[in-house]
Amino acid sequence: MSQEIAWSNRYREAGEHYLFGTEPNEFLAHRVALLQNGRTAVSVADGEGRNSVWLAEQGLEVTAIEFSAVAIEKARRLAAGRRAEVRFVLADMLAPDWPPVELHGAFDWVIAIFIQFTGPKERERQFAVLKLLAQAGGRILLQGYTPKQLDYGTGGPSAVENLYTEELLRAAFGDWKIEELVEYEDHIAEGMGHKGRSALIGLIARKP
Repeated sequence: MSQEIAWSNRYREAGEHYLFGTEPNEFLAHRVALLQNGRTAVSVADGEGRNSVWLAEQGLEVTAIEFSAVAIEKARRLAAGRRAEVRFVLADMLAPDWPPVELHGAFDWVIAIFIQFTGPKERERQFAVLKLLAQAGGRILLQGYTPKQLDYGTGGPSAVENLYTEELLRAAFGDWKIEELVEYEDHIAEGMGHKGRSALIGLIARKP
């Protein structure tokens, strides 16, 4: 079963509910003041719209990238209900020909929240895509789980190789200015998908 089918099934099975809720990720939301240092944002693997819609409500021009048509349909409903303007794009960020040239260097902010659905080989491609989307001086905001999350089992992948460590992220973004890199634990409540004590890591890195 492909990733797209698997995720679409999860979003569909949630019915009228939103798998990860409708409120933004807390690591993202707590940096609302910093987000004002930019005009455009892209949220990759955006899911059902909780982060992209919130970004639009902060006054940013937002593009949301998602490979599940089921998720985008739900995201459009969320945006309409909250009168938020988001450009939704159905696309696989790991497709060989993505991103298109017109999106290269197009964004002040590249938002990547819990995109740990790939192993090390595809992750290299994933991070390269994030870097391509950011304009010079733009930033990536990345949130993920650390290997300790496997002890909690409150969300995220079950494969340890998909999880982030500080060492991994420093190596991956060593050519950028790392403005924040924090590993911590917290209790999160993001719908049915992420709920309970969690081992987290957050990164903000700025493109030279």
